Amino acid sequence: MFAIALGFVGVCVLAVLAARVYAEVRRLSAEVALASRRITAASGELEREAAGLARAGRDARP
Repeated sequence: MFAIALGFVGVCVLAVLAARVYAEVRRLSAEVALASRRITAASGELEREAAGLARAGRDARP
């Protein structure tokens, strides 16, 4: 009987740990998605600025 109870407690501990891992993976994936959106926005802004600088440089040459 003791072994069955110990096994049940072990399964409960594993279930709690699995739930914590799941929650952390969800949180991390949300942070990665946010960082990806920020990088995409920054690269678009960089591309626009580079195009503007290229036009300005072309116009400044004699």
